[in-house]
Amino acid sequence: MMTVKQVSQLTGVSVRTLQFYDRIGLFKPAATTEAGYRLYEESSLEGLQQILFFKELDFTLKEIKAILEAPQFDSTAVYRKQRELLRIKRDRLNALLELLDRLIKGEKCMEFKDFDENVYFTMLENFKKTHTENIIDQLGSIENYNALLSELKAQGEQLVEKAVQEYGSLEKYAEAMKEHTQAFLENGPSVSQEEAKELADQTDALTRQLTEDLTLNAASPEVQEKLKKLIVFTENTGGPGSTDRHYWSFLADAYLSNPSFQETADRKYGSGAARFIGKALKTYLDNC
Repeated sequence: MMTVKQVSQLTGVSVRTLQFYDRIGLFKPAATTEAGYRLYEESSLEGLQQILFFKELDFTLKEIKAILEAPQFDSTAVYRKQRELLRIKRDRLNALLELLDRLIKGEKCMEFKDFDENVYFTMLENFKKTHTENIIDQLGSIENYNALLSELKAQGEQLVEKAVQEYGSLEKYAEAMKEHTQAFLENGPSVSQEEAKELADQTDALTRQLTEDLTLNAASPEVQEKLKKLIVFTENTGGPGSTDRHYWSFLADAYLSNPSFQETADRKYGSGAARFIGKALKTYLDNC
């Protein structure tokens, strides 16, 4: 038998996530001691491996649970399907890496359609799945988030031009995108629903601190210090592209010009909150 800590150390899955999986009936221990400690059989780790494979393929925990509990479940057939899906994902990401290598070499192959499914949007799409509660909390609905992504993609050439301005050159932009792609390949974001709710609550608390007095100058040291705390928290908790300057620039523009962002932020944090946050972000970026 293995303790939950031993399983965590062996698999890289956090203790808190394993406890959450137990509570929702996704991956349960073989036994529980009188003191309440979870014990796992080594043979049961195959089930956890299945879960991790499905998560890598962007299945929700609800979908994974339904698949594993299906009467016709065949682990060998599932492994074959998972392998095929992962191969497709690998090939797509490898194609993006090849494109970025060409851009780094100076080849003129910059058309926005090439980036329509780039890792930047992949991370934003993945963020939608792993931080659903956070998104609904901040924007009011997933539909509003989808509208933002559609608007961002529709900006096409302007987005690329702005990205190049932010990085200084097309080559530097391509290098940064390649690093994001490789990081996604190696790590990939993985946040449980429970962890996502905690992140959403902490983000909301920091945003409320930032907007508690909308009469202040958004460029003032007091406001900038509060904003810095929010940004550092977001970067440390691994939001998609959150350490990327362009990510924050996109958010600033959204708060200043996107009706969905403005309506939701103003309703939640007070009239004028969206423009206040947008101006504060612009000042922060100008001074970085």
